[in-house]
Parts: sequence; C-alpha cells; structure tokens
Amino acid sequence: MIGASGYGGLQTVALLQEHPHLQVTFLGGHSSVGSHWREMAPFLGTGTDLQVKPPDPDAIAAAADLAVLSLPNGRASTLVPTLLERGVRVVDLSADYRFPHLDDWCQIYGAHLGMNRSDGGLCGEAVYGLPEFNRLAVSKARLVACPGCFPTTSLLALLPLLREGLIMPKDIIIDAKTGTSGGGREARQHLLLAEAGEAVAPYGVEGHRHTREIEIQATALGGHQPVQLQLTPHLLPMGRGLLATIYARLSPSGHSATKLTNHLLETYRDQPCVDVLPVGIYPSTKWVHKTNRALLSVASSAHGGQVIVMAALDNLLKGQAGQGVQCLNLMVGLPETMGLPLQPFYP
Repeated sequence: MIGASGYGGLQTVALLQEHPHLQVTFLGGHSSVGSHWREMAPFLGTGTDLQVKPPDPDAIAAAADLAVLSLPNGRASTLVPTLLERGVRVVDLSADYRFPHLDDWCQIYGAHLGMNRSDGGLCGEAVYGLPEFNRLAVSKARLVACPGCFPTTSLLALLPLLREGLIMPKDIIIDAKTGTSGGGREARQHLLLAEAGEAVAPYGVEGHRHTREIEIQATALGGHQPVQLQLTPHLLPMGRGLLATIYARLSPSGHSATKLTNHLLETYRDQPCVDVLPVGIYPSTKWVHKTNRALLSVASSAHGGQVIVMAALDNLLKGQAGQGVQCLNLMVGLPETMGLPLQPFYP
C-alpha cells in the first residue's frame, strides 16, 4: 500500500487488515516515512505494525505481488512503469491512468501540476476499474485505474441507459452532493468545520476535472456515441457519502419509469455491489454508509420527456478504496466482494 496516510490509503489498509486472503506487507509514503501504522491509525485496530518506508520500486517488488497506490495526482506515474517492469500488478486510485490518451490527462491535470509525462503507452493499456462493466478485463490486467466517486456514481447510473439507446447522449446534467472526505485529508479552508458546517455550496462548476473523464468513459463503455454533460458537485456538511441526481432526455420512443427500472434490474441482476430500488423509492447516503454498495433509482417525466436517475454510494468505499479492493479480488481470482462490507449499520 503506497500512500497510507490519506483517507483512501487508511480505508484500503483497514479493509485489507480484515481480508481473509490478502495481506499488507509494505507501507509506502512520503510525508509519513518513518511512522508506524499503530501511530498513524490507532483507531483502526492493531493489524501488522508496519513502518512507512519510501516508495522504492525494488523494495515494493521484494515485499508484494500487487500494489495499491493512493497518491496525489501525478505521483503514481513516477512509480507505475518501474513497478510493472518488476512484475508488480498495480491498482491506482488516482487519475493518472484513467484516460486512454495521455493528452487528455495532460490537458486536465498536467498543466496545473507542471508535469510532462512520456508513459502514454501505459495510459492506453490501463483498464478502467469499474468491475460492473470491465470485470473480465480487470481480472487479466496488470494495471487498473480505479475511477473515483463522481465518475463511479455517474457511470453506474448512465451506462445501462446509454447502451440501450434509452436516453440521448447530449445535454446530460449531473447534480452531485458529496461529503467532505471527498476533498482528501489535507487541511483546506473550504473543508474546515466553520466553513462547511451548516452549509451547502457548489464548487468546480465550470469544467470540473471529472467531467471529461465521465464523458470519455460514458462514450467508450456506453455505445460509442459522443456523450456531452455538465457535472456540478456540491459540498455537504457530512463526513462521507455521495448522492447524484442525473437528468437526461429520453430517446424519442420514450419509456416509463417502470420499464427503465426493469432494465436497470436486468443489467445489475448479477452485480453484487449495485442494487436498484423500486419505482418511487429514492436512495439515501445513509443506506450505503460504510458499505461497498451503490443504490440506484429511476423516475421519468412523460410530459417533459426526461429521465431522472438517482444514485448513492459511500465515496470512500465503492467510490474509492472498496472499489480498489474489489478490483484486487478480481485480479487474483477471488470472489469480488470478499472482505468488503455490503450491509449498512442502520441508523
């Protein structure tokens, strides 16, 4: 595990500590080098008290067959090529390999980070880690790029409808609300309690960095018609959870909410981490709190020719670390839900 001190890393290690067949044998980091796991996360149980070491590829390869990277954008790409050369299979939780074409990453992230990269071949090789639509490819991959919470929520809602031509691929609106853990563990002004408490605020309204990622993957996995959308995230005063309400135009033939729901039920019938709610029942983030499940619900407006898809998940589990472990399970031939919580503790 590389990047163990952030929320994604902490959650990943916590899951793997309880996993019956996977074990953490190396902790790597930058600012946390020299720290012991029990010092960093005494609240997550004992587990193996590893010391955080610099992320040297040779040391990682000597200790592990697989590596999960939970690093700031741009850092994974400095490690992945060498790790793959050493025979280590990688699950990356950052955005470094989510784009099949390096130019897209450079345009969205590279200029901001002041980085130049030359590993475009690996960008093309990386498998997008959405198991519900890429299960076989994930199981065979040596490099998996896990989508984050906004893309996961949006794609699970949209892909079944795009694939069957039930909605129009243009002018899709994603109105998403997320908890503060989605902004990471670093101290930032807008995540302070005094700023985020008792408030709901939009951010990244113009050109949020996940917008292009969702468009590219929705096009590639949803039927190859170019998808165009607007993503507007909002920050809510809660620790974790994400709820997306997605608006799209129905195809000219039109479909009732019941027919659309039945299609989602058929799509996800054998998908253990996605559940579809009955018509008229709408998801709540509390229903997926600390689980690796996503909940979907559909409503439609015959008068407006519009469909509304609602999706909820835990941004640190199905939207990040849990999905990473789901991919790890597939890569080593284990049941994909092994070691993952699926039932919430309610209320």
